[in-house]
Order: sequence, then structure tokens, then C-alpha cells
Amino acid sequence: MERRDFLKTGSMAGLGAGLTILNFPVFGKNAPSNKLVLGVMGVNSRGNWLAQCAAKLPGAEIGYVCDVEDGAIAKGLKAIAGAQDRKPEVIKDIRKLLERKDFDALIVATPDHWHAPAAIMATAAGKHVYVEKPCAHNPGEGEILLAAAKKHNRLVQMGNQRRSWPNLQQAVKEVKEQNVLGKVYYGRGWYVNNREPIGIGKKIPVPATLDWDLWQGPAPRRDYLDNIVHYNWHWRWNWGTSETCNNATHELDCLRWFMDVEFPTKVTSAGGRYAYPKDDWETPDTQTLNFEFEGNKAIAWEGRSCSPFNLEGSGRGFTLFGENGSLYNSGGDSYKLIDTKGKVIKEVKQAANPNQSVTNTVSPAGEFYDAVHINNFLESIRGNAKLNSEINVGYRSTLLCLLGNIAQRTGRILHTDPSNGHILNDKEAMKMWEREYEKGWTPKA
Repeated sequence: MERRDFLKTGSMAGLGAGLTILNFPVFGKNAPSNKLVLGVMGVNSRGNWLAQCAAKLPGAEIGYVCDVEDGAIAKGLKAIAGAQDRKPEVIKDIRKLLERKDFDALIVATPDHWHAPAAIMATAAGKHVYVEKPCAHNPGEGEILLAAAKKHNRLVQMGNQRRSWPNLQQAVKEVKEQNVLGKVYYGRGWYVNNREPIGIGKKIPVPATLDWDLWQGPAPRRDYLDNIVHYNWHWRWNWGTSETCNNATHELDCLRWFMDVEFPTKVTSAGGRYAYPKDDWETPDTQTLNFEFEGNKAIAWEGRSCSPFNLEGSGRGFTLFGENGSLYNSGGDSYKLIDTKGKVIKEVKQAANPNQSVTNTVSPAGEFYDAVHINNFLESIRGNAKLNSEINVGYRSTLLCLLGNIAQRTGRILHTDPSNGHILNDKEAMKMWEREYEKGWTPKA
């Protein structure tokens, strides 16, 4: 099925039942065809792709591009030019962009340390927000984001796209409503890749094409090194959140979704920088996380950033284990149901982009599967649907990753409150619930 055909079919019907129509900025409500005008913050890689996907959707237009690096801006404008007639206006400073009244929503696809602060600022400016995972760099700012979305009555959806994938939605119904696996008590996810060492960064003058101060934004200031921008910030704690929030977010989100669990009671982590221990990579490249939940349920995740040997035949995915059998997902919009004797009793394959690499760093499943999630966001703004991943959902999955990082960095077993995920009886670990911000950048709801 083609992407545009799917978005026009009854597959999206009924999602808006009972939804209160939200307030639009006047421009968006009265524009021809109920057009939604979007700003995109961060267009070097993932944001570049999301901008293209959004621009191709009916009734959507990219009005603004926000980035702090000239090369990224050029890439973003070129990509969007192939998807729409209007040339977006470039505004490098997000604070200046959010002063504009003539756009409806902001897509945030920056480095991780910007996700929550930008989303919080956008809701206060009256914008709806689509924020890439993880929705927060630390749990504290994630909670501020929840409060901001509620206070300003804005829709905020996280980029955990699998919540909108049709086959996985079908699989959830089979597991939760039809009870095909019986009680599901254990889930396991994984991600592997073959990332190269990043070396020892050299302190050099900031390129004239980059606003390094604005790139750092809310993060405490650090010297510019030649091995940070554009990608290796992922592995530095000041800006990144490890492979856990970079990729485990997706599988852990699916496992939470299928298993009906919210906040854990216990979190453990083991791992470290093992593959190339003599470079600037600070976060683990090898890690196993374990979470326990009320109701005798547990989840595990294994990540190997620098060793590409597939698990269960795929570079990423998850498996559910229940009383009556198992469900296997190989990273895309597909699944197998397997009985207790190991026999495959049902297999559903991904319809679009079946050969897309599930470890592709820009889009693991391809355009169709990003478009359906963005379209759900846009249709929810219009009042025709409900978010498939309202920010409370995205935050809970992000929190598992962040708790795993805290357990790893402190070397502690974390016992947590199942009502909110807060760390119990460990003041040292709880200090990492928040972070320090550059003066003047502390986020507020």
C-alpha cells in the first residue's frame, strides 16, 4: 500500500472519537485546506528526513528551518525543496523562531540535550510539538515537559514511531485483547551496530559555519573539539544519552506497550566502553539493562554499539514470552507468533520498504512508517485523531533508558517507586535525576 493511500483510508478512522477540538493559531485554522505550517529545529540528519516526510503530507508545509550550522541548513533547504514549492525561512535562534505567530507546530530533531528544553519553550509559545526520542536528557526535565504540555494545553508527541505502525498495532490487540500469548511475563529487546572509534578530539577554533554557543544551548559550556559535531555528541554525557536513549527507547517502548507496564520497581545495568576504551567515547558501547515491574514481569535489553553480530537473526528487535507462546519482532513492522513447541503459528510481514535496514541511523523503516506517525500528530492537531504516543507515554519509555544510564553511571542497583519511577532511598543516585544547565537556560514549565 502506498503511503498516501494509507493515510486516506479508513485505517485512520475512528481515532478522533470523543476528542475535544483543540485551539489552533489563527493562521493554521483559517489557512486553505486547513493547512498546518511547521517549523523544524535541527535539519542535518533525522530532522532533514522528517521535514521531507512532513512536507509531502496533505495539508502540511514547512514554513521555517531552525539550525545553527550552515551546512545543515543547506541540506535541509535542498531536501525540502524537493517536497514542496514554498522555500522555508531560516531562523537560527529557536528563541527568535518561537516569537513568530504564523506557524502551528515545531518538529524537534536536535541533539538530545535540546529536546526537552526546546519542546518546553515551544509549548509556552503556543506551539504543538513533535519531539524526537528521547524526549528528555534527564528525568527532571522530562517531568517539566509533561507539566508544560498540560499547562499550555499543547499536544506533544514523541518520535516512537512504532506506536503508529499498523502491523504492530494489530499485534498489540492480539496480545492484549485476544490474549494469544496468555500472561506475558518477560520481554527482551536488543540493538547492535558496528560503530567505529571516535578518537581523541583536538581543540580547534570553532568553524565559521557553526554557532557553537547556540549549539550547546542549555548544556554547560565545553570547548569545541573536532570529533563532536555532527554525530559523536551521542557518546558524550554533556549532550548525549548513550545507545540506550538513542535506540533502546524504541524496543523498550514496544515492550512496555505490549506488556502493559508503566514504571519499574528495580533497575540494573552492566557494561562499559569495552570495544575501543582509549578514545573520547564516554557512554557504554556494551550494555545490558534489566527492569522489574509489579505483577511479576521483567524486561531486558542488550546493546552492542561496536559488535554487529545479530541476535535472533536481526540487528534490532524484541521478543515477548508468555504462558502460551512468544512473539518475535525483527525491528520493523512485522511479527511472528510462536507456540510453546517452537512452531510458527502466524507470520505478518512488513508491507512497505521490506528490505530497509533496521539499523539505518536516519530511518530504520523508511518513509511510509515515519509518515504515518507524523500524520497522526497532524491529524490530532486538527482534531481528527488522538495521539498514538502522547508525551506521557513517550516519557515513561524514555525514563527506562535514563534510569538505566543512572544505574550504569553510579554502579548501583536502583529501587524505584512504581507510581512515578523516582529512585528510592539513594540520595546519590537521585542527584542524577536532574542536571546542571548553562546560566539562563534552566527550563521552566
